[in-house]
Amino acid sequence: MTDKPSVLRDTDDDARRLARRLLHGGPHVALAVVDAETGFPFASRVLAATDSDGTPVILVSALSAHTRALTADSRCSLLAGEQGKGDPLAYPRVTILARAERVAVGDPARVRLRRRFVLRHPKAALYIDFPDFAFFRLAPVSASLNGGFGRAHALEGTDILGPRPDAEQFSEMEEEALASLLAADPEAAAGIARTLSLPASNDWRIAGLDAGGIDIASTDNTVGGRLEFPEPLQFTHSLISYMGQTGPTIR
Repeated sequence: MTDKPSVLRDTDDDARRLARRLLHGGPHVALAVVDAETGFPFASRVLAATDSDGTPVILVSALSAHTRALTADSRCSLLAGEQGKGDPLAYPRVTILARAERVAVGDPARVRLRRRFVLRHPKAALYIDFPDFAFFRLAPVSASLNGGFGRAHALEGTDILGPRPDAEQFSEMEEEALASLLAADPEAAAGIARTLSLPASNDWRIAGLDAGGIDIASTDNTVGGRLEFPEPLQFTHSLISYMGQTGPTIR
Protein backbone atom coordinates (compact mmCIF):
# COMPACT_ATOMS: atom_id res chain seq x y z
CA MET A 1 0.00 0.00 0.00
CA THR A 2 1.42 3.36 -1.02
CA ASP A 3 1.05 6.49 1.02
CA LYS A 4 -1.46 9.02 -0.22
CA PRO A 5 0.13 12.16 -1.67
CA SER A 6 0.13 15.12 0.69
CA VAL A 7 -2.26 17.93 -0.06
CA LEU A 8 0.22 20.35 1.49
CA ARG A 9 2.71 22.31 -0.55
CA ASP A 10 6.19 23.10 0.69
CA THR A 11 6.19 26.32 2.69
CA ASP A 12 8.14 29.02 0.87
CA ASP A 13 8.61 32.76 1.24
CA ASP A 14 5.54 33.48 -0.89
CA ALA A 15 3.39 31.50 1.55
CA ARG A 16 4.92 33.28 4.52
CA ARG A 17 4.32 36.69 2.94
CA LEU A 18 0.70 35.79 2.14
CA ALA A 19 0.06 34.66 5.72
CA ARG A 20 1.50 37.91 7.09
CA ARG A 21 -0.49 39.97 4.58
CA LEU A 22 -3.73 38.29 5.63
CA LEU A 23 -3.00 38.89 9.31
CA HIS A 24 -1.92 42.52 8.88
CA GLY A 25 -4.50 43.43 6.24
CA GLY A 26 -7.76 42.94 8.11
CA PRO A 27 -9.08 45.08 10.97
CA HIS A 28 -10.52 42.12 12.85
CA VAL A 29 -10.15 38.36 13.23
CA ALA A 30 -12.29 35.48 14.42
CA LEU A 31 -10.97 34.31 17.79
CA ALA A 32 -11.64 30.84 19.21
CA VAL A 33 -10.98 30.04 22.86
CA VAL A 34 -11.68 27.19 25.27
CA ASP A 35 -14.62 27.99 27.53
CA ALA A 36 -13.52 27.30 31.09
CA GLU A 37 -16.96 26.30 32.32
CA THR A 38 -18.15 24.03 29.50
CA GLY A 39 -14.91 22.99 27.80
CA PHE A 40 -16.47 23.83 24.44
CA PRO A 41 -14.76 26.01 21.82
CA PHE A 42 -16.09 29.57 21.93
CA ALA A 43 -15.67 31.80 18.86
CA SER A 44 -16.05 35.57 18.64
CA ARG A 45 -14.89 38.54 16.58
CA VAL A 46 -12.22 40.86 17.95
CA LEU A 47 -10.25 43.84 16.69
CA ALA A 48 -6.64 42.93 15.99
CA ALA A 49 -3.33 44.69 15.48
CA THR A 50 0.26 43.47 15.50
CA ASP A 51 3.28 44.10 17.67
CA SER A 52 6.59 45.20 16.19
CA ASP A 53 7.66 41.57 15.73
CA GLY A 54 4.42 40.62 13.97
CA THR A 55 2.74 38.97 16.96
CA PRO A 56 -1.06 39.41 16.82
CA VAL A 57 -2.42 41.70 19.55
CA ILE A 58 -5.99 42.08 20.80
CA LEU A 59 -7.58 44.56 23.20
CA VAL A 60 -10.41 43.01 25.20
CA SER A 61 -12.74 43.86 28.06
CA ALA A 62 -12.65 41.96 31.33
CA LEU A 63 -16.41 41.48 30.94
CA SER A 64 -16.11 39.45 27.73
CA ALA A 65 -16.33 35.67 27.64
CA HIS A 66 -13.12 35.32 25.65
CA THR A 67 -11.14 37.30 28.23
CA ARG A 68 -12.28 34.97 31.01
CA ALA A 69 -11.46 31.98 28.83
CA LEU A 70 -7.95 33.20 27.95
CA THR A 71 -7.24 33.91 31.61
CA ALA A 72 -8.10 30.31 32.48
CA ASP A 73 -6.55 28.63 29.40
CA SER A 74 -4.07 30.45 27.18
CA ARG A 75 -4.69 28.20 24.16
CA CYS A 76 -6.54 29.90 21.32
CA SER A 77 -6.74 30.18 17.55
CA LEU A 78 -7.58 33.03 15.22
CA LEU A 79 -8.77 33.17 11.63
CA ALA A 80 -7.83 35.99 9.27
CA GLY A 81 -8.64 36.20 5.59
CA GLU A 82 -9.76 38.17 2.59
CA GLN A 83 -13.42 38.82 1.85
CA GLY A 84 -15.19 39.67 -1.38
CA LYS A 85 -17.98 38.81 -3.76
CA GLY A 86 -18.79 35.26 -4.72
CA ASP A 87 -17.67 32.04 -3.05
CA PRO A 88 -16.06 32.92 0.31
CA LEU A 89 -14.00 29.71 0.17
CA ALA A 90 -12.27 30.96 -2.96
CA TYR A 91 -10.45 33.64 -0.95
CA PRO A 92 -7.20 33.00 0.98
CA ARG A 93 -7.28 32.65 4.75
CA VAL A 94 -4.97 31.60 7.55
CA THR A 95 -5.73 29.92 10.88
CA ILE A 96 -3.15 30.57 13.58
CA LEU A 97 -2.81 28.48 16.75
CA ALA A 98 -1.44 30.61 19.55
CA ARG A 99 -0.97 31.03 23.27
CA ALA A 100 -2.30 34.22 24.81
CA GLU A 101 -0.04 36.36 26.98
CA ARG A 102 -1.73 39.08 29.03
CA VAL A 103 0.18 42.38 29.10
CA ALA A 104 0.25 43.88 32.59
CA VAL A 105 -0.71 47.53 33.07
CA GLY A 106 2.79 48.38 34.28
CA ASP A 107 4.56 46.50 31.50
CA PRO A 108 6.72 48.93 29.45
CA ALA A 109 5.53 47.14 26.30
CA ARG A 110 2.02 48.48 26.87
CA VAL A 111 3.03 51.95 25.70
CA ARG A 112 4.20 50.51 22.38
CA LEU A 113 1.12 48.30 22.02
CA ARG A 114 -1.20 51.20 22.78
CA ARG A 115 0.42 53.35 20.10
CA ARG A 116 0.33 50.60 17.50
CA PHE A 117 -3.26 49.63 18.30
CA VAL A 118 -4.56 53.19 18.03
CA LEU A 119 -2.72 53.63 14.74
CA ARG A 120 -4.58 50.59 13.41
CA HIS A 121 -7.88 51.40 15.17
CA PRO A 122 -8.16 55.17 15.78
CA LYS A 123 -11.60 54.91 17.43
CA ALA A 124 -10.13 52.63 20.10
CA ALA A 125 -8.62 55.76 21.67
CA LEU A 126 -12.07 56.38 23.17
CA TYR A 127 -11.86 53.37 25.49
CA ILE A 128 -8.35 51.96 25.34
CA ASP A 129 -7.40 53.38 28.75
CA PHE A 130 -10.49 52.13 30.58
CA PRO A 131 -9.34 50.05 33.59
CA ASP A 132 -11.31 46.97 32.51
CA PHE A 133 -9.55 46.71 29.12
CA ALA A 134 -6.33 44.75 28.66
CA PHE A 135 -3.96 43.74 25.87
CA PHE A 136 -3.17 40.14 25.03
CA ARG A 137 -0.33 39.13 22.74
CA LEU A 138 -1.24 35.94 20.86
CA ALA A 139 2.13 34.20 20.42
CA PRO A 140 1.88 31.99 17.30
CA VAL A 141 2.61 28.28 17.72
CA SER A 142 1.71 27.05 14.22
CA ALA A 143 -0.59 28.00 11.36
CA SER A 144 -2.58 26.54 8.48
CA LEU A 145 -2.66 28.62 5.30
CA ASN A 146 -5.21 28.11 2.55
CA GLY A 147 -4.14 30.34 -0.31
CA GLY A 148 -6.80 29.11 -2.70
CA PHE A 149 -7.43 25.89 -4.61
CA GLY A 150 -4.41 23.60 -4.35
CA ARG A 151 -2.45 26.05 -2.22
CA ALA A 152 -2.45 24.61 1.31
CA HIS A 153 0.56 25.12 3.56
CA ALA A 154 1.49 24.16 7.12
CA LEU A 155 3.42 26.98 8.79
CA GLU A 156 5.53 27.27 11.90
CA GLY A 157 4.78 29.97 14.42
CA THR A 158 7.92 31.82 13.37
CA ASP A 159 6.63 31.99 9.78
CA ILE A 160 3.92 34.38 10.96
CA LEU A 161 6.41 36.72 12.59
CA GLY A 162 8.21 39.30 10.52
CA PRO A 163 11.94 40.05 10.61
CA ARG A 164 13.01 41.94 13.69
CA PRO A 165 16.49 43.53 13.55
CA ASP A 166 18.45 44.18 16.69
CA ALA A 167 16.82 46.83 18.87
CA GLU A 168 19.96 48.95 18.65
CA GLN A 169 19.51 49.12 14.88
CA PHE A 170 15.80 49.89 14.78
CA SER A 171 14.52 51.14 18.12
CA GLU A 172 10.97 51.69 19.31
CA MET A 173 11.60 55.44 19.33
CA GLU A 174 12.76 55.30 15.73
CA GLU A 175 9.76 53.17 14.75
CA GLU A 176 7.36 55.65 16.36
CA ALA A 177 9.01 58.62 14.65
CA LEU A 178 8.90 56.93 11.25
CA ALA A 179 5.26 55.90 11.67
CA SER A 180 4.32 59.47 12.56
CA LEU A 181 6.31 60.78 9.60
CA LEU A 182 4.53 58.44 7.20
CA ALA A 183 1.10 59.11 8.67
CA ALA A 184 1.63 62.86 8.20
CA ASP A 185 2.41 62.44 4.49
CA PRO A 186 -0.88 62.57 2.55
CA GLU A 187 0.65 60.76 -0.43
CA ALA A 188 2.40 57.91 1.40
CA ALA A 189 -0.58 55.60 1.93
CA ALA A 190 -2.03 56.35 -1.50
CA GLY A 191 1.30 55.55 -3.13
CA ILE A 192 1.54 52.24 -1.28
CA ALA A 193 -2.03 51.38 -2.35
CA ARG A 194 -1.05 51.98 -5.97
CA THR A 195 2.02 49.78 -5.56
CA LEU A 196 -0.21 47.01 -4.18
CA SER A 197 -2.84 47.55 -6.92
CA LEU A 198 -5.50 48.28 -4.30
CA PRO A 199 -8.65 50.19 -5.31
CA ALA A 200 -8.00 53.89 -5.89
CA SER A 201 -11.61 54.57 -4.87
CA ASN A 202 -10.70 54.10 -1.21
CA ASP A 203 -9.05 56.76 0.95
CA TRP A 204 -5.98 55.14 2.49
CA ARG A 205 -3.99 55.85 5.64
CA ILE A 206 -0.90 54.42 7.33
CA ALA A 207 -1.98 51.75 9.85
CA GLY A 208 1.29 50.22 10.99
CA LEU A 209 5.04 50.01 10.52
CA ASP A 210 7.61 47.40 11.51
CA ALA A 211 11.01 46.27 10.32
CA GLY A 212 9.43 44.01 7.71
CA GLY A 213 6.91 46.32 6.07
CA ILE A 214 4.20 48.98 6.17
CA ASP A 215 0.48 48.39 6.76
CA ILE A 216 -2.22 50.60 5.29
CA ALA A 217 -5.98 50.70 5.88
CA SER A 218 -8.94 52.45 4.38
CA THR A 219 -10.15 55.46 6.33
CA ASP A 220 -13.31 53.55 7.24
CA ASN A 221 -11.05 50.73 8.52
CA THR A 222 -12.85 48.04 6.53
CA VAL A 223 -9.98 46.85 4.33
CA GLY A 224 -6.21 47.00 4.41
CA GLY A 225 -2.98 45.93 2.80
CA ARG A 226 0.68 45.38 3.53
CA LEU A 227 3.81 46.36 1.64
CA GLU A 228 6.74 44.16 2.65
CA PHE A 229 10.30 45.42 2.25
CA PRO A 230 12.71 43.40 0.07
CA GLU A 231 15.10 43.37 3.04
CA PRO A 232 14.42 44.02 6.75
CA LEU A 233 14.60 47.69 7.66
CA GLN A 234 17.75 48.53 9.61
CA PHE A 235 17.89 52.30 9.89
CA THR A 236 15.74 55.36 9.25
CA HIS A 237 17.54 56.25 6.04
CA SER A 238 16.78 52.76 4.68
CA LEU A 239 13.06 53.52 4.71
CA ILE A 240 13.51 57.00 3.27
CA SER A 241 15.63 55.61 0.46
CA TYR A 242 13.20 52.78 -0.26
CA MET A 243 10.12 54.99 -0.26
CA GLY A 244 11.84 57.40 -2.58
CA GLN A 245 12.48 54.60 -5.04
CA THR A 246 8.91 53.25 -4.96
CA GLY A 247 7.09 56.54 -5.34
CA PRO A 248 5.57 57.82 -2.04
CA THR A 249 7.40 60.77 -0.55
CA ILE A 250 8.42 61.42 3.02
CA ARG A 251 8.41 65.07 3.99
